[in-house]
Amino acid sequence: MFLVTGITGHVGGATARHLLETGKQVRALVRDEAKAAAWKDRGVELVKGEWEDSALLAGALDGVEGAYLMMPPSQTPSRDFREAKAVIASYKEALARSAPPKLVALSSMGSEKSSGLGLITATHLLEEGLRDLPFPTAFVRAGGFFENFLFGLQAAQGGTLPVFYTPTDRKLPMVATEDIGAQVAKLLSWRPHWGRCWAAM
Repeated sequence: MFLVTGITGHVGGATARHLLETGKQVRALVRDEAKAAAWKDRGVELVKGEWEDSALLAGALDGVEGAYLMMPPSQTPSRDFREAKAVIASYKEALARSAPPKLVALSSMGSEKSSGLGLITATHLLEEGLRDLPFPTAFVRAGGFFENFLFGLQAAQGGTLPVFYTPTDRKLPMVATEDIGAQVAKLLSWRPHWGRCWAAM
């Protein structure tokens, strides 16, 4: 059994699909069971609750072979990133109470830096908060998601593709969320256990 967060999103969903396709059992932490009904139909055990509920999360971690954690997306975080800090505190408390044999956490390219990160400050904080766990932990530092550019395709038909990376002439790595999920599932399934690592994609 593997715990997957964000199963109704791109990377969490891809991770769950790859685990299920290799015969693994999946448990998912979800806020909205109705939104995840199709996953229940596929045999996924749903645990309804909030990311900030450390007791519930500790229960969801109980007995798993591994866990995949991510930061809930927020396009308008507080200036001090208190929402992200609350989730990380919950993760740390839950992991201390119910440690899995291994953990994979979704991070982002650039999260090793400590300033000037904008929205990915949340993944920097996640790495800092979970870096000293006493069990194998992998941070997947993904490149830009191809899917995030879909919104700009219609606008690009007018001759301009809106981008938010600067400088605009810098080449930056891109990756499909399906491929990230496949890598996360592979990391979770690998034996023997690995140590702490950072995987760039």
